[in-house]
Amino acid sequence: MSAQSRNEACDFAVDVGLYSNVFLALLKTIVGIAGHSAALLADGINSTSDFVYYVAVKIFVRLSRMPPDDEHPYGHSQFETIAALVVGAFIITTGVAIFWESADRGWHLYTGATEASAISIYALWTALFTIALKIGLAIKTRSIGEATRNPVVSALAKDHVNDIMASSSAAIGIVLALAGYSWVDPLAGAVVSLFILKTGIGILKDSAMELMDTVPGKELDAEMRAALAAVPGVKAVEEVHAHRFGPHFVVNVKFCVDGLLPVSQGDQIATLAEKTLYEKFRSVRKVYTHYHPERRG
Repeated sequence: MSAQSRNEACDFAVDVGLYSNVFLALLKTIVGIAGHSAALLADGINSTSDFVYYVAVKIFVRLSRMPPDDEHPYGHSQFETIAALVVGAFIITTGVAIFWESADRGWHLYTGATEASAISIYALWTALFTIALKIGLAIKTRSIGEATRNPVVSALAKDHVNDIMASSSAAIGIVLALAGYSWVDPLAGAVVSLFILKTGIGILKDSAMELMDTVPGKELDAEMRAALAAVPGVKAVEEVHAHRFGPHFVVNVKFCVDGLLPVSQGDQIATLAEKTLYEKFRSVRKVYTHYHPERRG
């Protein structure tokens, strides 16, 4: 995928999510208030929060495309991971707020301080419509995230799945409230918040690991070692270290060559090793090689 195609796909994922959440935030908040549904109102607050951090994500995605400079020779792709952190932080904050509001409403219903109001059937139709829309968004955004290897798009896909679960919980609460179990509606709002918190914590963890330069998985490490070991002249692969920059890797490798070879031939082997990694791993942006004579026992 070319850089332009990747940027266009990422922009589409962010824009369609942004505009969808603006519409859903207004719809669910209005129907939640008018229809007396705490669960749907909580879901509407979630969509409002989604809109806020989508704006932040859009800014960070733009910043990530700035060209390399003297202080950032590898570019600014890390802004994508920072944007994913912003998504996770907003999701956790929203989850805490919704849980508090739902617990407070449930307590007032339990103590009799507040009387339950009749919930409108339109609240249920709104929740079901949200589920259908979010399923489509989740499928499309996940496919874009996998194709572009963009961490923030993948985080947005997870948030769409989170919204599906949240709206499903809201729908169940509304159905039971319509059946006369009014206390279930705020309970469903609390359950929604737990899904939101779980998703936010997971996104924060993944993004933090990426910023902390967590090494690639064992599978990728083994694939790189196998590719290098197959290069003619490489006697042994000692180290493979990769540093992530957005969707790309900068790789440092150390391997052994025959100590009797001239330096020029060692350079040829190193060049071939670099070329092999570039060809076999499209996510590799830069390779640094170090070779030394094979130790003879």
